[in-house]
Amino acid sequence: MLTLGIDIGTSGIRAVAIDAAGTVQGWGRARIGAEERRDAMAIWRGVGEALAVLRPLIDMAAVRAIAVDGTSGTLIVTDAAGRPTGPATLYIDQATAASVARIAEMAPRDSAAHGKTSPLARLLDHAVPGSGQRALHEADWVTHLLGGPLGVSDANNALKTGYDPVAGAWPGWIGRLGLAVALPRVVEPGTVLGPISPSIAARFGFNPATWLVAGTTDGCASFLATGADQPGDGVTALGSTLTLKLVSDRPVFAPDYGVYSHRLAGHFLPGGASSAGAAVLARYFTPEQISAISRGIDPGQDSGLDYYPLPAPGERFPNNDATLEPRLGPRPVDDTLFLHGLLEGLARIEALGYRRLAALGAPRLRRVLTVGGGAVNPVWTALRARVIGVDVTAAAQTEAAYGSALLARRQSRDATKPSRL
Repeated sequence: MLTLGIDIGTSGIRAVAIDAAGTVQGWGRARIGAEERRDAMAIWRGVGEALAVLRPLIDMAAVRAIAVDGTSGTLIVTDAAGRPTGPATLYIDQATAASVARIAEMAPRDSAAHGKTSPLARLLDHAVPGSGQRALHEADWVTHLLGGPLGVSDANNALKTGYDPVAGAWPGWIGRLGLAVALPRVVEPGTVLGPISPSIAARFGFNPATWLVAGTTDGCASFLATGADQPGDGVTALGSTLTLKLVSDRPVFAPDYGVYSHRLAGHFLPGGASSAGAAVLARYFTPEQISAISRGIDPGQDSGLDYYPLPAPGERFPNNDATLEPRLGPRPVDDTLFLHGLLEGLARIEALGYRRLAALGAPRLRRVLTVGGGAVNPVWTALRARVIGVDVTAAAQTEAAYGSALLARRQSRDATKPSRL
């Protein structure tokens, strides 16, 4: 038995098949240009290309279930029949100030629908009254084209569109916006939606009884891919910024810190993002220099430096201070000591981030899995373990498509007779 995950990423489509043990059996990939990313049909063509690459590598008829993830906040507005009515609006697109302000007036402070890039605000901008339009997230739309029911989404993709994951419903305040577009029915990620369409099964060689399950966002899928699954499991993304997520048995919402909670696999995923991160390291060192200089650092020793490596003034998490200044001095003559101080400063921010989540109601951290470029630096890993005080390891898997395949595998173990919603 195989399960398949499809990731609609920022620059391409990835499809991966895994077996019952979680071993990868094959990958299919297709690139998408920046402008094509707004073309819904280009996204669908990319899915077809990725599946065509994967087909000769595996037995497609052995695929039992499929899940799709997409970028959080990317919307495709369709007509009543599911045909796109215009370009997709991306997760980075900003809404008008008027729509953002209207949501700010109506939504509770802990709603994830706030902000300049709010999907809900973009719907207020672009929906046409009386047109019968539907709002779909890109993962919803691709799942529909594979055979899933039209107008169904998952709780993770719907979160930033205003869905309440605790109540398990669209909140009443959205109805007072006068939104001229139909919002999707929302189910939990991994919910069995029904069998794949016969035409798609014939086109790619799937078994007609292959199930489609509700997907998730690319960020949540990447989290699943790491294997974090118990309360207290943390995942740190060491990218240009420092992003933390934690498995919790209860939701945490703290808008002042930019913290909100996805609901996934029976748990909640509160998290936050610091402005600090590897972007600051890149100002002073190349990746090759960081790797070479790190070897001269003793991770068990304190540098004696007190850095807070922000790229510019202002921080929201784990400190909420719009005027917080970077602390990057004094700079020692010795590059090894300077890098030691920078890595240690980032580790302290990471440790404070997990303590902040715990203070806000999340469980105490028990281990950290790491993704991103910094995950491969053993000295930084050891230094972080010392500062944070728990075991820190690199995640074996980080690809969102792999996480979606795991989501499909989890549900395929329990489902028996697939039926359409």
